[in-house]
Amino acid sequence: MASTTQILSMPSPSTHPFRKIMLGSSLSTTPAGNNQSYWLSPSGNFAFGFYPLSNPQHFMIGVWMTRTPEKTLIWTANRDDPPRRNGTSIILTSGQLLLRNRGIQEKPITNNSISATSAAIFDNGNFVLYRHTQVIWQSFDMPTDTIVSGQRLLNGYELLSSYSDTIFSSGKFRLKMQKDGNLVLYPINTNDTADNAYWATGTNGQGNNLTLNLDSDGHLYLMNSSGYSARNISESKDSSLMYRMTLSSEGKLELYSHGLEKNGSLNSSIIWSAVEASCAVKGICGVNSYCFLKELRYPSCRCAPGFSAPGPERTFLDCARSFTDGECENGKYNFTIQSIENIIWEGPEYHNDIVTEDDCKETCLDNCTCMAALFDSQKCAIMKSPLRYGKRTSDSVKAFFRVPYKVTTNSSSSILPENPPPHPPCLSGNSTDSVKERDLDRPFNKWFPISLALGSGLVFSLALSGFLAYRPRMGRYYRISSNRSLKKQVNLRSFSYGELYEATRGFAEALEKGTFGTVFKGSLCNDDEVAVKKLDRLEEEGEKEFRTEMNVSGRTHHKNLVQLFGFCDEGSHRLLVYEFMSNGSLAKLLFNEEKRPNWEGRVKMALDIARGLLYLHEECVTQIIHCDIKPQNILLDEFQTAKISNFELAELLEPDQTSTSTGARGTRGYVAPEWFRNVPVTAKVDVYSYGAMLLEIICCRNGLMVDGPEDELILSDWVYKCFQDGCLEKLIAPNELQVGEEKKSLERMIMVGVWCIQEEPALRPSMKTVVLMLEGTVEVEVPPHP
Repeated sequence: MASTTQILSMPSPSTHPFRKIMLGSSLSTTPAGNNQSYWLSPSGNFAFGFYPLSNPQHFMIGVWMTRTPEKTLIWTANRDDPPRRNGTSIILTSGQLLLRNRGIQEKPITNNSISATSAAIFDNGNFVLYRHTQVIWQSFDMPTDTIVSGQRLLNGYELLSSYSDTIFSSGKFRLKMQKDGNLVLYPINTNDTADNAYWATGTNGQGNNLTLNLDSDGHLYLMNSSGYSARNISESKDSSLMYRMTLSSEGKLELYSHGLEKNGSLNSSIIWSAVEASCAVKGICGVNSYCFLKELRYPSCRCAPGFSAPGPERTFLDCARSFTDGECENGKYNFTIQSIENIIWEGPEYHNDIVTEDDCKETCLDNCTCMAALFDSQKCAIMKSPLRYGKRTSDSVKAFFRVPYKVTTNSSSSILPENPPPHPPCLSGNSTDSVKERDLDRPFNKWFPISLALGSGLVFSLALSGFLAYRPRMGRYYRISSNRSLKKQVNLRSFSYGELYEATRGFAEALEKGTFGTVFKGSLCNDDEVAVKKLDRLEEEGEKEFRTEMNVSGRTHHKNLVQLFGFCDEGSHRLLVYEFMSNGSLAKLLFNEEKRPNWEGRVKMALDIARGLLYLHEECVTQIIHCDIKPQNILLDEFQTAKISNFELAELLEPDQTSTSTGARGTRGYVAPEWFRNVPVTAKVDVYSYGAMLLEIICCRNGLMVDGPEDELILSDWVYKCFQDGCLEKLIAPNELQVGEEKKSLERMIMVGVWCIQEEPALRPSMKTVVLMLEGTVEVEVPPHP
């Protein structure tokens, strides 16, 4: 049982009210009767216990703000080892706070060496263990990524950011209250040196034993052990508000105020930030890449010329050189210089000699170890070590890269592609993103001006004809569109219909025709290939599909989602512009015996898709259910990276919403059974579709094969029979698996697929668990018959 008796006589680390928790009190992930899943502070503003995650198989143990819309976590225990739910409980017994799994396995939550006799949750968010009246442990002394009013960061301690806004394991950044008195922001896994710091108070040497303090009025400051205030970071504010300082997953240190609304909820406002520019955060991008802002807001990363990202593990990867040192040294390729402007990396050492641009280029061309040559104010710096902390700069720096001619000059391998430039699409040669190449002159076509004039006239005539033909119908669609600006809703470029007509050569090359429209291949005038989807349905249903695709694709950015570049919302025209996926759909590859990928390629594709779904389900600010996962909606780029596409049927859930009630949707063979039970559906419908598709990826055949042997007609039944009989080799081509590890991965993938297609949604794993199982991080138990 759990006691909630308020006591005031016990000594406390603050003057805030608190609730006493007696020895023997417990919490459970499956509360029933008198059991609870958390203990509330007296005001109800804070709770300690099991913090619910979108993944029903896991939870966090921690303290959170209950009245903010996002239920803000301020402290977590065992953040890098979240246990499974499965009837887990917390119990205050035997002098310790224990996590008990199924009543058998026990693990301490706190590291107190003295036996506790009681605990308390305070109204300032502090969770405390007592030995009679002595404080023996408190969460305020062990912060994770946040401190709140009345808390301090002790000398020698750190805050570690979370991995993302929804994954609370340790992330990429740290705030350290150094023993020398300096408060500094660093990337994770770096030395405490100035070249790694991206923000500091500069208070090293100012008094002994400095700590970072946050008062109840929002005053944030450094103070030494004698009470001397060494540095004011933020001034005092309104003492009626609540405050917290958090190191965000993007490496920003921010101070929030929380005020009470009329409905009892707490609002959130950022009142101070240590770093305003996202690209000023060192480590936001990997080595050999640089940071830029998308639409002056979102940080994105791009590999430097001659470098490429190794794979879709996560955003902001390290970039590796696209050619080997051996290729450089043996002279097999002719090399050229590729340049970018206004980009700087950490630590250039410029030579004292005054040189020209050409001299700087030649120096890099003649040196195989040259990663880049930076040219600034007639001085040259040769960068030989991996390039770190790249970002845009207002300085007139030029970077020269030694690359073979085979590396194209209109594309720097992009980790997260930059938005297309604003209209007009063709930028002049002095753009900061312009890429210049040595000794690569192209002859000027004298017929170009004439062609341009004729083409412009043709486009104008077509546009005029279209306007006259559709004029009676345009008023209605204008009314639908003018209610709210698409460009304000999503971070996308708006194309004119004329631009896309010209880019697709009058919609000449159709790539595929789907339920909602036809996709055409196009090329912008900067030679970037794109895919243009022209929606056929022009009634309200088509308008809804267009808005859904915009809202989903325009708000998501992930390596395993097809990127939406822009749109056209002109008159009756509804078009969407995507990145071009040169290898088409997974279905065309998977079900073609001559082109089917090898086992290693299929395993990679399965992981690509799983990671994309994990992003949609757990890492987006708004949870997204795709609702139509199938091989036809998985596209492959030139590197055979699988990406999820087609979000017309997707459902966006509210922040506090975990299910939705809507009509059945999807494609036969991939539709979860709960769609037809007239019950609310969750993200588990995507897990079912993924499982059905995973079995097809494994076996390279459709889920239903009407012309096959009778016992092989339904793929899921045949797979499970082969699994029970121990003859999984029947499911794949002869001699396809060469080593024992590949045979193990076949069995693991089969079991994951069968778990995903369980009839009951509660039995299906989350996509986070699916990824961990496919990676081999988590053991896969034997599944029941689906």
